[in-house]
Formats: sequence, structure tokens, C-alpha cells
Amino acid sequence: MMTTDGRGLYVHIPFCLRKCNYCDFCSFNLSDVDWRGKYIDALCAEIDSYKDRNIAIDTIFFGGGTPSLLTPEEFERIWGVIKESFVILPGAEFTVEANPKTLDGEKLSVYKSCGVNRLSIGLQSIHENELKILGRIHNFDEFLDSYSLARECAIDNINIDLMYGIPEQTMDSFRETLHQVLALKPEHISLYGLILEEGTPLFNKKEEIAFPTEDTECDMYYLAARELASEGYSHYEISNYARADRECRHNLKYWRCEEYIGVGLNAHSFLSGRRFSNTDDIASYLSDRSASVIVEDSADFDRESEFIMLALRLSEGLCFEDYRRLFGKDFLREREKQLKLLADGDLVNLTSNGLSLTEKGFYVSNSIICELI
Repeated sequence: MMTTDGRGLYVHIPFCLRKCNYCDFCSFNLSDVDWRGKYIDALCAEIDSYKDRNIAIDTIFFGGGTPSLLTPEEFERIWGVIKESFVILPGAEFTVEANPKTLDGEKLSVYKSCGVNRLSIGLQSIHENELKILGRIHNFDEFLDSYSLARECAIDNINIDLMYGIPEQTMDSFRETLHQVLALKPEHISLYGLILEEGTPLFNKKEEIAFPTEDTECDMYYLAARELASEGYSHYEISNYARADRECRHNLKYWRCEEYIGVGLNAHSFLSGRRFSNTDDIASYLSDRSASVIVEDSADFDRESEFIMLALRLSEGLCFEDYRRLFGKDFLREREKQLKLLADGDLVNLTSNGLSLTEKGFYVSNSIICELI
């Protein structure tokens, strides 16, 4: 398992112009928010609380919500506090998530001047009917404009988010989305199967909407895997594909159980061996952030299960020696019969050194991981 000297920093921006119909993240419609300025104040104060601790970071990730809703002045203010509060290591990866509807040349220029070197743009689909069902606020032309602007601003590491299993999506429409995106040659593609989260507008209308069948979703997944592999993308994590050396270094910290700091509403941290998180209640966060931190009880946290689950999300898989060093157990010996059956079914790659999921195994990863935990 690879590790780095620096920690990751996640910055949560919980505003959206309009919340998507499938989203259950901690985010709010901007029209319902009267505390934007207070939130930026509280966020900067939280970042400042790490000052003088000499913490080095080598990845920064602005997520949300819609971080690209920040004005250039708000973004520069937050970045200024980050620079004063942490040691930014040379070559740090700096990612900003963006909605195509909210990007413009001025923002991108500010990102570049602040050191942003990676952009993650949420597209999901190129088709208007599919975007409308998802509740996305942009169209494909607006995405293309944003993508071109980012390239003009010399951002040479771009991720595009795509989704399959969307209502009204067909194999042909999904194939067209893939081909149009591949023609743009982004450095990274994230591909997620639509999950209906309870309480979301899409979940509440699930009986009224035609979804692709399970077989069609499966075909979409394998189509994407083939097409992306043929274009030189490595399937390095269950939902993520990258060109050589363009894996998302920040997200790899989560999957490799490395340390990171999360700031903002509902942000999670793993620092100095402790796990803690901020409240998801905006009133509590704004009134007294220090009193709203939730520390996880180590007695209630199963680090062994987490290690297995996260390691098997990656194509590099689980290293038996790492497992033995951390938990004093022999993973292979304890599960030898299960692993042989999985290997015979072409679901896992099994060697004397470790275990990883095959392409077939990635698609049914949840059931495999549950079986091995």
C-alpha cells in the first residue's frame, strides 16, 4: 500500500442553485439560504483553528454542494486562510468540483491563480431528457462551453462525472454519451450507477418513472468498462477510470485509509488516529462549531472491516502483509475456501501476496465484500 507524507484537506461548500432529484448529500438550494456569508465566516474560522499545528497537506478538494457557486472573492478568501493555516507541499493536487452552469472565465482564472490544477465537472449525461429527470440545471452545450474554457485556462487534469441507470436511458443513449465524452479526452472519468436514496424526489416518484432493467444496467456497466479500457483508461477504483498517473490522489487517501481533514458542514476527518466529524445541522455549525464536533468511539468502529471494504474498492486490492501487520491475522488462511470459490468464478484475482476484484467482481462488489467481512 502506498502512502504519502501529507494529509488531505476536504472543504465542504453546501450550496446548490437547485438540488438534484437524486441527491441526499448535505446541501441546500441557494434560494433557501440566508446564511451564506455566515457560513463562509464559520468555515474560515474552522480552517484557521488548524493554524500553528504545522500540518502538511498534499491534496485539497473543494466538494459540495456546488463549490463553483463561490464568487471569486469568496474562493480567494478561503484559499488565503488555507495557505496561512497549513503547509502546502510542492506538487499538491488541488481539485474543485463544478457544475457547468456555474463556471465562467473569471472563476477559472482565479482557480488557476490560486493553484487549482484539477477540475471535476458534473455532466452525468449528454441528453436533455435524462438531465431533466435527474434535475440537473445544465445542458450539454453549457458543459462543452465550460470544458473548453477550462482547457483555455490551462487546466490539464479534468474529471467528468457520468451516470448510468438513469430513467429513460437506453443502451444507445448511454453509448452516445460515452462516445461524446471520450472524444473530449478527459484525464479522468467517474461513472456511477444511479442509486435511489430514500426521501429524494426521484425515490418518491420511482413508481411513476421507467428505469432501465437490471440487465440493461449491467450491460451499460460492461460497455463502459470495455470502451474506457480501449481508450487507455485504467479502472483503478470501482467507479473511477483514469489515464496513466491521473488517478484522483485525494480520493485515494480515503480508500487507502490515509489521514485527511474535513472542514465545513458535515465534513469528516481522520487525523492522528482519531475519527471525527462536524454536525450536519447548519444552526449548530454556525453558532458554535467547536461544540458540534462528533468524535467516533473507537470501540464502536470496526477498522478491520473498513480496511477490507476500502482496499477491495481499488484495483490494487488488499495486501495480505498489510492486513497481517495491522490486525495480526492471516487473511488468506481464514478465508481460503471462500476465496477459492470466488477465484473459480472469475470474481477475484488471488495471489500469495494479495487479493483484488476482477471486472466482473467490481460489478457485484457489495456482495463479495459483505461475504469477506
